[in-house]
Amino acid sequence: METTLPSLESPYVLTPEQIAEYRQKGHILLRGVLSQDEIAAYREVILAGTIRNNQETRPMEERDTYGKAFLQVMNLWVSDEDVKQFVFSKRLAGIAAQLMEVDGVRLYHDQALFKEPGGGHTPWHQDQFYWPLDAPRTTTLWMPLVDIDAVMGSMTFASGSHEKGFVEEGGHISDTSESFFDDYVASNGYALTGGGPMAAGDATFHSGWTMHRAPGNVTDRTREVMTVIYYPDGTLVSEPANGFQFNDLATWLSNKPAGTAADGPLNPVLYP
Repeated sequence: METTLPSLESPYVLTPEQIAEYRQKGHILLRGVLSQDEIAAYREVILAGTIRNNQETRPMEERDTYGKAFLQVMNLWVSDEDVKQFVFSKRLAGIAAQLMEVDGVRLYHDQALFKEPGGGHTPWHQDQFYWPLDAPRTTTLWMPLVDIDAVMGSMTFASGSHEKGFVEEGGHISDTSESFFDDYVASNGYALTGGGPMAAGDATFHSGWTMHRAPGNVTDRTREVMTVIYYPDGTLVSEPANGFQFNDLATWLSNKPAGTAADGPLNPVLYP
């Protein structure tokens, strides 16, 4: 049966002050990016797609720190036309373009991140550790599909940490990255921002280099979040710096050679 979903094409125009805040902090919280009717409609299709495609069936006690942090389902848009309308939204990609201060925006990938009841913390990390992109400016949309707060696992950011760029020794999401970045954030005196309540349809955007984490979910409800990663059109593929980037190169960028345009078939232009 064909689903009629709200259009997400209308613009969400940022103020110069909001763009300056993002430039300075490397992250921003935006209220009401989707209306309550819009997020309710898209929650249904994202939730259904996540349940349908989830491969994690182990009990919580059998998982490592990464596995306890969230259920992770990527690139739902490829197999679900309804979710594709969310991922390809010009409203959302337009916000990304404004924050990155670029004219054109491509998709890296989407991912649903569902933190189950009793799910563990998400350790400190930098998203762009995983991405073989020669891009000083990238951004990730992080939108709850349900109302959340700190006890469900809302995000905390180290403001200004994006200016350091790639801190390779921080490593992938793990107990090691939590320990390393905990010390790193403290020793650099970064202000911690976030952790407060967010309504369904609110959104944060953060740079690929911004250090961030989330606490565990101590409630009996699932923290349902949808994310979309954007990068500027014209970005080049970089030489992979670690095994995770080699994997991403094959998965998302069709093994394109370093120095060529990051414009594989899974990376369409979303804006304008």
